[in-house]
Amino acid sequence: MSRLAFVLEATAPGSQARAGRFCTLHGEVSTPIFMPVGTQATVRGMRREDLTQIGAKILLANTYHLLLRPGPEVFAHFGGIHRFTGFAGSFLTDSGGFQIFSLPDVAPRTEEGAQFRSYLDGQSILLSPERSIAMQRAIGSDIMMVLDECVPSTCSREIAAQAMERTHRWALRSLAARGESPQALFGIVQGACFEDLRTESAAFLREQPFDGFAIGGLAVGETKEQREHFTAFSTARLPATLPRYLMGVGTPLDLLEAVHRGVDMFDCILPTAHAQHGRAYTSQGLCHIKRAVYRLDDGPLDPACTCSTCQGYSRGYLHHLMKAEEGLGWRLVAYHNLAFYQHLMQSLRQRICDGTFLAFYQQQRELLGRYDTKNPAAPPRQKSNRRPTELGNYEVAQSSEGHPLIRQRSSGEAMHPMGTPDQEAEVVYLEPSQLRARARAGGGAPLIVWDVGLGAAHNAMATVRAIETLGQAACPVELVSFECDLDSLRLALLHVSVFAHLRHAGPHLLIESGRWQSKLAPLTWRLVPGDFLSALSAQPVPDLIFFDPFSAKADDALWTLASFRALRLHCEGHATELFTYSTSTAVRAALLAAGFFVAQGSGAGRRESSTIALTPQARERRADLSYLDQRWLSRWQRSTARFPSSLPVAEQAHFARLIESHPLFG
Repeated sequence: MSRLAFVLEATAPGSQARAGRFCTLHGEVSTPIFMPVGTQATVRGMRREDLTQIGAKILLANTYHLLLRPGPEVFAHFGGIHRFTGFAGSFLTDSGGFQIFSLPDVAPRTEEGAQFRSYLDGQSILLSPERSIAMQRAIGSDIMMVLDECVPSTCSREIAAQAMERTHRWALRSLAARGESPQALFGIVQGACFEDLRTESAAFLREQPFDGFAIGGLAVGETKEQREHFTAFSTARLPATLPRYLMGVGTPLDLLEAVHRGVDMFDCILPTAHAQHGRAYTSQGLCHIKRAVYRLDDGPLDPACTCSTCQGYSRGYLHHLMKAEEGLGWRLVAYHNLAFYQHLMQSLRQRICDGTFLAFYQQQRELLGRYDTKNPAAPPRQKSNRRPTELGNYEVAQSSEGHPLIRQRSSGEAMHPMGTPDQEAEVVYLEPSQLRARARAGGGAPLIVWDVGLGAAHNAMATVRAIETLGQAACPVELVSFECDLDSLRLALLHVSVFAHLRHAGPHLLIESGRWQSKLAPLTWRLVPGDFLSALSAQPVPDLIFFDPFSAKADDALWTLASFRALRLHCEGHATELFTYSTSTAVRAALLAAGFFVAQGSGAGRRESSTIALTPQARERRADLSYLDQRWLSRWQRSTARFPSSLPVAEQAHFARLIESHPLFG
């Protein structure tokens, strides 16, 4: 039996949108509902009277921050958060799971929990499922959340699965810790952007006696399209008889889309956070009140709004307050934003109940997506002003599967033409190199990763995101990218709308200054422009090499025996592993002749395999690989492409002896 007694009152025709209600220990709540965020037991800049006036029925408070200050003893003294704050409505408390994900002072998670260091006094604190629930019980919230392990939505399936499974185990411990408390408790569906994991997570949690379910692991790096897909995918797998909560989302348009997909509850800091920068959400779209166009505007912030800000203050006055950096300015805008969110939820509920939601949804999608009506859309740009689709020797193109790519015009060769670039980066480079495990294990010296052939930075950005996912738990990592022609990256950066992997500060700053330092992890990224073979001797010896230049058709100098010998000499005595997409017989033979041990790696897209080359020291630690054997040697001996094209005929006999006498075939 649910502690909330949720009642589903209506479902919109042609939509998954639904209206319902539930009863907490402090009153009835109608859904869909937006919960203003009161991190420190207060919604920033708002009195409790303000929150009552705008119709807020339930607020969100932050367990982690309230654990540090004022602490459980204060809540015990006051008898809980309601008497402490004087707010008569309901409270939902998060568990601290997002802080485990987002804060820089968290040690690696263990099965027991996450070790924090207090930002107030440096004290080390273990946040376990039991401690999180104990704190939420002390706070006295109406709805508690289980402690979960949140990971970026763009992480690998392995990491997503591990986080999901730990979230499930922590969920059971949270249920046990809740005991007989009358407070409601929500489970959290995890699984990142993997349908099978989302299905598994929802199925597991449905079997537990939760009072509602949250959809976690979204709004943490995925695209808008992915978020909307996995929102709908998750709600379809949750019971209709319990409330559904999408955590940390979002703009009014985000809320509209999520309600359409069956979500009942929301929270987000945007109404107050954006207000501090002069951004107001209105019935006419987003308004940037600090813009000079509003200086002499005597109209209300939103003509359709009845809140006290819109009834009592002009846009011109609000503009003045914001430009003068008077705190009253952003507080008035924040009050309006919160009132706008509450009114939007009430309007959505009404439309769901009277059966007109779908038409209202279509109308509001256009209105809520508008950008500042006092700044009308500029006339269509002339073709000459459009972002170029060509730069130097490169052009933006599409693969046969329809994904965008950069193509070299002179050779017609494309970057990552097989499958998706993200998949190739993961399968050919990150997974077989054991990058995450090596960065997590650490050691005395930094982990050195060479990215040979930066191109449009797919492999480099996959590396960056993998290390940033580990956060401060990663060992120091130095990523060195080599590229002789930066026009490919410059062109891709002009089209980040389609090259989503570049929506990150790193590549932009790398182009500007040749160096970037992550704020999320101990990661440094350096650019080495120019000829790779001329530059390599001045660089630190790599542990891992992601070798991804254009093929010998377009860049034959990097695929020669001389090139691989220079690389092998630079790595002499070091355990270095090289990974490349090429499966060319001549390339593998050149690597063997240069003194590398060669193994077959996984393929991506239409490629069945890839190639891994290791120094003798690296081979000792990689017994897990599938090395070339006598069968490959026999095929090589029969091949018509046994030798690198640049190898002089006079040297071919010596080259053959190097291959045939290689220790792999002894």
